[in-house]
Amino acid sequence: MNVYRYEENPLVTPSGVKPYLDGFEVIGAFNAGIAGHDGEVLMLLRVAERPVSPDPGIVLAPVCDPNAPAPRLVELRRDDPRYDFSDPRVVRDVTADTGFAYLTSISYIRIARSRDGRRFTVDDEPFVYPSGPLETFGIEDPRVTRIGDTHYLYFSAVSPVGIGVSLASTEDFRTVKRHGMIFGPDNKDVLIFPEKVNGKYYALHRPTVRSVGRPEIWIAESDNLLYWGNHKHLAGLREGMWDSGRIGGGAVPFRTEKGWLELYHGATKEHRYSMGALLLDPDDPSRVIARSDRPLLEPEAEYERNGFFGEVVFSCGALVEGDTVRMYYGVADTSMACAELRVSEILDSLTYFG
Repeated sequence: MNVYRYEENPLVTPSGVKPYLDGFEVIGAFNAGIAGHDGEVLMLLRVAERPVSPDPGIVLAPVCDPNAPAPRLVELRRDDPRYDFSDPRVVRDVTADTGFAYLTSISYIRIARSRDGRRFTVDDEPFVYPSGPLETFGIEDPRVTRIGDTHYLYFSAVSPVGIGVSLASTEDFRTVKRHGMIFGPDNKDVLIFPEKVNGKYYALHRPTVRSVGRPEIWIAESDNLLYWGNHKHLAGLREGMWDSGRIGGGAVPFRTEKGWLELYHGATKEHRYSMGALLLDPDDPSRVIARSDRPLLEPEAEYERNGFFGEVVFSCGALVEGDTVRMYYGVADTSMACAELRVSEILDSLTYFG
């Protein structure tokens, strides 16, 4: 498999993004949904900002207040035995039966724009900012699907009641219309197909189960993009392989001569994230035709291995031109990069079933 990583990688880094909130610092600009619009490549970045604590013994956890202009800050002392600080992304209350946790940063969506797909300028203002009680811990990992003249944007909405997926839409990437939550907690990694198949819209999603079951990929269908049903299990974990710990949708599926190609992420039980592919039946996307036995892209470059949360490559969007896939991906939960692959080589690398 030939993988061409751009020489300019990483393309967007936290140091190139000005904080939006006073007293905060940008620690991540990553996991961007990707769109082409008016001759530009647009990254819909997940920007993560955290409050700067004046005391190294205190972590400040931001919580959005829908009725206030800035997040409320919760002080968490590092010497408090109630809290687990081992994961830099969250602070867990070990005394809570529900596994309650505070996020150490607040995420929102901001657009980076480029004419050549390599050099990006980041907007000063957020494009979508957390609002309402279901987004008090932030919004994360957006994906973008174009249907007709409308781009549908959907993202994880995080709050104390769980993680669901909300839908919005735009026609100009200047204004946005909200449509509410389309997959309730706990669910994430939603991907909406760019066209109907046999009269239905389809979406991949990843329920996060807490009882029986594992974090795996499902598929659902809809008549109107708002209400989803006929859920089916699509693909599972594979013991001893690169996707043994968790899997979820990555880039929006696209049509090939052999079927729908889905670039998905998989992680080992040690939380090493790589990218692979599923090939789905062109007339029945709920049927898997082929799958990657080995990753198409795995963390090898320094910027992929080291960062806020290392050993991660995680794509939320790609652009396809002929036989070339430009896969934009988050690295180490910190920055954005891009790699080019060949559709034909991806298809040839898969293991086919039946």
